[in-house]
Amino acid sequence: MTSFDDTAYKVAEFLLQIKAIKLQPENPFTWASGIKSPIYCDNRKTLSYPKIRNYIRQHFVQTINNHFPMPDLIAGVATGGIAIGVLVAQEMGLPFVYVRSEEKKHGLTNMIEGHFESGQNVVVIEDLISTGGSSLKAVDALREKGCVVKGMAAIFTYGFEESVQNFKKAKCRLETLTNYDTLIETAVKKEYINEKDLDSLKKWRQKPKTWA
Repeated sequence: MTSFDDTAYKVAEFLLQIKAIKLQPENPFTWASGIKSPIYCDNRKTLSYPKIRNYIRQHFVQTINNHFPMPDLIAGVATGGIAIGVLVAQEMGLPFVYVRSEEKKHGLTNMIEGHFESGQNVVVIEDLISTGGSSLKAVDALREKGCVVKGMAAIFTYGFEESVQNFKKAKCRLETLTNYDTLIETAVKKEYINEKDLDSLKKWRQKPKTWA
């Protein structure tokens, strides 16, 4: 059986190979929040590669079976968690819903799209965890409708202390296929970055708002 570490390194390598994650310490990106970042992540690119997409789907299923067994429903967080969430739900033979970032401004003003029932056990699927704010908003929306959120599974997390505390406060267990520490370690081994870059990337994760 593949261990978590093997899976984490493999997923990290896939994300680097297809440039779903780009590392540019010398030429940082600017996030919507204004934060300067040496890393840019777009895990939706994995959907364009069948081998990688299938690998991620299967290991989401394995993660759910190991940590959140016997859910009644899979919920994807819009927009990044929708497509992979559908693939996971299909593989597990489970119904699927997705959670908007906010209620629709017209029609039924739904925040949760799809059929669900109060009392159902739900696993939430996300592609990326930064602070956890938008992801946990989806958890709150499901709980408000009476769903029992068993936990959340995501492809990747930056591992910010803020997100750790946010998930703890929300009493929501988070399991990810890979993470920031594994990613940058893999990036050095595969020569995507050098040791100097590694030091800069570690400092950014510690203090992202003042790193630049």
